[in-house]
Amino acid sequence: MKFYFEAKNLEGSSKTGIAEAENKYELARTMKQEGYTIVRADPIKPPRSFNFSLPFLGGVPLVSKLMFIRNLRVMVAAGVSLPRSLSILSEQIKSKRMKRVMLQMKDHIVQGKSFSDSLALYPDVFSDLFVSMVKVGEETGTLEDVLNVLSAHMEKDHQLRSRVKSAMIYPSVILGAMIIIGIVMMIFVIPKLAQVFSDLNTELPATTRFIISTGNFMASFWYLIPIFIILLAAAFRTFIKTKFGKAVFDAFLLVFPGISGIVRKTNSAYTVRTLSSLISAGVPIVRSLEIVSSSVSNEYYKRAVIEISEKVRKGEKLSEAIAVHKDIYPPLVIQMVEVGAETGETAEILKKLAEFYEEEVSNATKNLSTIIEPILMLIIGAAVAFFAISMIQPIYGMMETL
Repeated sequence: MKFYFEAKNLEGSSKTGIAEAENKYELARTMKQEGYTIVRADPIKPPRSFNFSLPFLGGVPLVSKLMFIRNLRVMVAAGVSLPRSLSILSEQIKSKRMKRVMLQMKDHIVQGKSFSDSLALYPDVFSDLFVSMVKVGEETGTLEDVLNVLSAHMEKDHQLRSRVKSAMIYPSVILGAMIIIGIVMMIFVIPKLAQVFSDLNTELPATTRFIISTGNFMASFWYLIPIFIILLAAAFRTFIKTKFGKAVFDAFLLVFPGISGIVRKTNSAYTVRTLSSLISAGVPIVRSLEIVSSSVSNEYYKRAVIEISEKVRKGEKLSEAIAVHKDIYPPLVIQMVEVGAETGETAEILKKLAEFYEEEVSNATKNLSTIIEPILMLIIGAAVAFFAISMIQPIYGMMETL
């Protein structure tokens, strides 16, 4: 369970943020170990919408958040107050969910809350990365610079996601068309061929009987097909929402030929890009790693970053902590992090490294169709061959008996 908390130490300095704990007592114990006493802890209700952000499901698209941060940066630079900026921007945003959130944040700020505290109340819209960077900007008086870094980070994130999604359109369309054609054949063509074989009273091979039985069933209960597809999709989505299912699916992505390289480069790019943005904004390295761990989508990268943050917290070098996970992070990441630590230019070097991997992802996605196309041809060829042999074999058998 997540809590929005406020805490103070003996020196009087305060600390706010979002933390995960089983209950308030566990949160209080954790904060006490860090030298803080809980002043306030409010449970954050999980978002009602699905995790992926689509307007018609009540989420907030990344494009809307990107537009928000870009325009807010301009208004902050022009000296417009935050409540007025949020009020103006709410009239320009198309997302109804985002519009409501912005107006509610305006009310929170007018009532005395800080901008980062207001953002933290909407974890389903604004990530820990977003909140932490804004908080640093408020504390150091560099909100405009932080918004600029955050805007650049979100633009790169949007570009990276768009490239990967675009690369998956072609194979998705081909597989979808193949499935639809197969269903149409089963419903309309197979029953007619089955009637011909029945009239000729010939012995049919097992594969032919299987196809005919499937075709007759689908022709009789065609209305169950959409229901079956919906249930199958729902079952798959429910499975990957579980911890075990997510781990299995992410492991599959890391070993699947053609896809694994893109997954590794994408997660590596996102890790170093996010870490660079947070360090540039002045977020401590351990806290930055904690935010990265909650931001990466792949379960194995998430676990790796959590372990890395724990080792860095205990005093181990960042490069040495990453080196343990060389099975998922390329040697270049480890080497460049080490160089960054030696030169004191970690944020800048990580930024350059992120740009390198983003370019690698771009090139890989461009060549993805050349890798997937022969695989699709093999799958389609095997399906057509199985169908053709199963239906033509009985015909040849009848011709031999004539």
